[in-house]
Amino acid sequence: MYRFPMVMGHESCGVVESVGDNVTKVKPGDVPKGLMPDGTTRFSCKGVPLYHFMGISSFSEYTVVSQYSVSRIDVAAPLEKICLLGCCIPTGYGAVVNTAQVFKGATVAVFGCGALGISVIQGAVASQASRIFAIDINPKKFEISTEFGATECINPLNYPNQKIEDVIRSKTNGMGVDFSFDTSGGNVEVMNSAFDCVVPGWGKSIIISLADIGKRVSTLPINFIRGKSWMGTSFGGVKGSDLNDYAQKYIEGKLKIDEYIGGNITLEEINYGFESLRKGECIRQVIIL
Repeated sequence: MYRFPMVMGHESCGVVESVGDNVTKVKPGDVPKGLMPDGTTRFSCKGVPLYHFMGISSFSEYTVVSQYSVSRIDVAAPLEKICLLGCCIPTGYGAVVNTAQVFKGATVAVFGCGALGISVIQGAVASQASRIFAIDINPKKFEISTEFGATECINPLNYPNQKIEDVIRSKTNGMGVDFSFDTSGGNVEVMNSAFDCVVPGWGKSIIISLADIGKRVSTLPINFIRGKSWMGTSFGGVKGSDLNDYAQKYIEGKLKIDEYIGGNITLEEINYGFESLRKGECIRQVIIL
């Protein structure tokens, strides 16, 4: 449970200004990535404690974090780009290559085409999936989904009399897909549909998005006997030590980052940034502090 008030922000990159006596992972001048550790806080405003968000709290010119919440980046890369390695890209990409272990020629369904979903698509392309279904109720998301490698885009609103899992099965010879990923934003009905659309025998459905507290997913036990798997993932199974490799892939042109960014904004423009994300006008805005 989160405590309020809090300083938000967790997907970030910056420069270490100072360290505590027992810090050994980083030193002043290092470029660390904030990652996803104690419930205390180092912030206050007018005597009122301000709590951390996910151990980072990066919507601030300065933040105080545990050394275990940062990972040093040794690759020379622009901070305003690799800040996205703090969450969405490795979480989605890693869910494909680490958690699900998508194989060459596999069929993949991605529910939700925001930054996480796009990262899943990017990972599926890298894994040489043969068909990648991008599923979203906002058709504005389909252009960038296709640019990242989705082979087919589906808007469930275009099928008012069909369940989306039935639509997907109809497009896969009645079988379903090998892998599905829910990045839709925590709708448990969508999570259930993502699970229902995977093929019996070996199909895997990966939950990446968070549901509201108290909400539950459900299925019949026979589905597990039939060989279907329901899995979760945290940060895509990516370790902090892996982030240098991700940064290097970006430098070498093997990982897309620029294409996520709709623009750079100031902290004072943060409400505009959130609103543009909510409307689906872009998939990321970068705050420059």
